[in-house]
Amino acid sequence: MKKKLSVMMLALFLFNTLWAHTGEVIKSFDTPGSCPTGLTYDGKSLWLADRKADKLFCINPKSGKVIKSIDSPAYWPMGLCWDGEALWNSDWKEQKIFKIDPKTGTILKAVDAPEGSPRGLAWDGKYLWCADERADKIIQFSPDDGTTIREFRSPASDPRGICFDGTYLWVSDRIKDEIYMVDPESGCVVLITEAPGPFTRGLAFDGKNLWAADYQNDKIYRLKVRDKKLFIRKNERRAKVTLTHQVKNFGPNNIKTLDVHLAIPVDRDNQEINGEIVYTPKHPKIVTDKWGQKTALFSTKFIEAKTIQNVISVVDATIYETRYFIFPDKVGSLSEIPKEVKNIYLENNEKYQIKHPVIGDAVAKCVGDEKNPYWIARKIFNYLIENMYYEMVGGWNTAPTVLARGNGSCSEYTFVYIAMCRAAGLPARYVGSVVVRNDDASMDDVFHRWAEVYLPNYGWIPVDPSGGDNKQPRDQANYFGHLANRFLITTESGGGSKTMGWTYNSNEFWTSEPQTKVEIETIAEWEPVE
Repeated sequence: MKKKLSVMMLALFLFNTLWAHTGEVIKSFDTPGSCPTGLTYDGKSLWLADRKADKLFCINPKSGKVIKSIDSPAYWPMGLCWDGEALWNSDWKEQKIFKIDPKTGTILKAVDAPEGSPRGLAWDGKYLWCADERADKIIQFSPDDGTTIREFRSPASDPRGICFDGTYLWVSDRIKDEIYMVDPESGCVVLITEAPGPFTRGLAFDGKNLWAADYQNDKIYRLKVRDKKLFIRKNERRAKVTLTHQVKNFGPNNIKTLDVHLAIPVDRDNQEINGEIVYTPKHPKIVTDKWGQKTALFSTKFIEAKTIQNVISVVDATIYETRYFIFPDKVGSLSEIPKEVKNIYLENNEKYQIKHPVIGDAVAKCVGDEKNPYWIARKIFNYLIENMYYEMVGGWNTAPTVLARGNGSCSEYTFVYIAMCRAAGLPARYVGSVVVRNDDASMDDVFHRWAEVYLPNYGWIPVDPSGGDNKQPRDQANYFGHLANRFLITTESGGGSKTMGWTYNSNEFWTSEPQTKVEIETIAEWEPVE
């Protein structure tokens, strides 16, 4: 079975290696001027605004050669877009948006910018969009008189470029050096990818690929957008992780029986297990629960007073930062989810209580008649961001109790999220991990748990609802379909396991004589492997 799994993992790795990922550079060429700002595509050619030259350059996208140039409408040209007939250019100093005849450079119209720092500019077929870096806003406004139609917070704190691909907005950020795919209805950041350079300003879409103009590199880049690569891995971290489960019998009497389960980590998209796991004591019994979670079982009889028993696993693992590229329109329907997944991961029980009125009312409010599995998962994620806050208060309460209370630990957030997803018909489970705490060589005794949802055509996708409790849309989105390289995942479960219960990483069952004080501690130690 392990050999078969390794072959499958290799096949998946090769599959993802064969395809370019969203945001990957396909080609590049030099800009005609030294201060490129806005960028757009007119169906045949690229147009580039240059702040220093005060020009709008028409460029051959195949060769990078300048076809022609016209004077910019004012003296600080920024965003640039094409409405099918004319160019529109935002001027930062004038705080105006100009409509321009591309043949003659004649100014056809001018409207006031919706805010005081107009940077990027886009056209959606009816309205203009502006990225305003000082207001930290993305604004849709009328080309007739500048009236704001809608606005929402920019993905991050310094938006510069913006374009529209027919479905989504794309926004670049100068500080984060990232490009975001944004839902124009809600302002949700759906996808994050790295910018091709350190100061991406202009963005354009040619019907297939994204184009980016970088102010620092003086380059225009053509970027891949949609492909068959589901995720990328980067920032490799190799570590030796020692998990110690310690039982202390303070007496005055004896422990009669002790069963300790250590969850066995496996290869996943974000991690590879190198070689065999080393256990102390050696040769534990390997058991599997109904969720398919394997554990190493250590059974002991009679532990006398004033005795400490350690059970240890040592794992050599390579862990990656992993980011998924999820396009909601490419996600299959709920009916396409395999029956075996639905049968297991839509289960109800005492922790989730998916038929409880508190859960049902919340799902009805945030999901409504939404049918797309991505947006079901995302709307629930957004709902918890708006209606809960993180607080580790100790203990685990049921999902309805936590949701009604409005705060909880990572585990409690996870239980609520899973309950709401299942109530909406979307399979969900949780994973548990040990965590790097700051330094590469570190100790963890807090651990972390989050949810995974099943999206047809993509599989299991990580969602961390407690991590998403952030103000900036980019920081919220970073906890949906993304994992840092800090986590060794040990546990996959739906909850209520006969071996792991509702916990993760480790679990124990013991009996003792009366008046026996037992203390249990589990710690993970990380050591970098060169």
